[in-house]
Amino acid sequence: MNTDPQATAEAVRDAMWANDRASKALGMQVAEIGPGRAVLTMTVRDDMLNGLDICHGGLVTTLADSAFAFACNAYNETTVASGFDVNLLAPARLGDVLTACATELSRSGRTGVYDIAVSNQRGERVAAFRGRSYTMKGKPLLPAA
Repeated sequence: MNTDPQATAEAVRDAMWANDRASKALGMQVAEIGPGRAVLTMTVRDDMLNGLDICHGGLVTTLADSAFAFACNAYNETTVASGFDVNLLAPARLGDVLTACATELSRSGRTGVYDIAVSNQRGERVAAFRGRSYTMKGKPLLPAA
């Protein structure tokens, strides 16, 4: 595996994206990636609306969770969620373009903490998500080159 952290993050992104059926099905796109950070976008479609005509909160959470996954795996060590908390702050509506920005707060040993802010195209905060990660040491996502 490349020793350049940015190149590693990009290679991991490509490998994860190739097999990420859930994020693709929801129309997500990876806009940015780097060590411990990721930005994903998703446009709210008609089939994402609940009975109140707003985006289902679980789908907003899924966008944040996907950004979390890309950010915490960017080091090429298989990392999974050990838990998360989410606060839905405002509704997302049909046609809104949601952006989830994941930022690493702490990474020590096998655990990490990440904040993911989800905003709409007007910059209005839709959700605040905090994820806790667990790294499986010795299990790279990509083989060494």
